[in-house]
Amino acid sequence: MLGTAAAALLLSAPVSAAQTAAEESLTVDPAVRTAADGTVTISGTYRCTGASGPVFVSSAISRTGSVTRYGIGGTRAVCDGAVHTWANTGTPANPLEPGAAHVEATVMELTTQGGLPLMPRFHAVAEQDVTLSRAS
Repeated sequence: MLGTAAAALLLSAPVSAAQTAAEESLTVDPAVRTAADGTVTISGTYRCTGASGPVFVSSAISRTGSVTRYGIGGTRAVCDGAVHTWANTGTPANPLEPGAAHVEATVMELTTQGGLPLMPRFHAVAEQDVTLSRAS
């Protein structure tokens, strides 16, 4: 759970367009699945380059118009310039019913810049309105 909380905190950090390289990208699929037990799966694609530390795709979901965001997993990423798929799975503290929602996702590297331990470096950021539906 600590990783999910950290991912949610990092997702709330502001990121300028200058912090992400043009050859890096991140997408979020517009359909998000939720299982009967409340587990949510968010997916998409990413592309990143030039990483020297560990890189992760983190994501958070919220109801459209709500300020409450739930961190949903974190997937290890490979920054080799190729397009890769990603999928994060997690169970929000409060189950989300099917309907309109909003996803924020980041491709984030943990680096040791300026002697500080594990500082985030954002490679790509995406936001997407999604439809949350029950998995079959």
